[in-house]
Amino acid sequence: MDKPRISIDEFAKIEVKIGTVKTAERVPETERLLRLTVDFGEEAGPRQIVSGIQAYVSEPEDLVERQLAFVTNLEPRTIKGLESNGMLFAVGDGDTFAFVTTDRLVPPGTSAH
Repeated sequence: MDKPRISIDEFAKIEVKIGTVKTAERVPETERLLRLTVDFGEEAGPRQIVSGIQAYVSEPEDLVERQLAFVTNLEPRTIKGLESNGMLFAVGDGDTFAFVTTDRLVPPGTSAH
């Protein structure tokens, strides 16, 4: 089902940035969640992001140093007792699941447009 159309002004509120994954680990006692620390080049340091992608990642460590797209201006959310400060931006599911990434290295925090 298609989502309702939004205006360009509404779309402009969404902040998508490239982050470099610094750590990735399974969240204990869950089947879906990974806890990532992601560098967006922010003075405060890397952010913690919790994502339900465990089924698509054979080894969490394979994500370390990968540059992926994240929505970075969502309100923080607590998932299984862990504060998540962003959302991984990916496409598809099952056999079509894929990360949204760059075709070359860019500085952490580079904005999508």
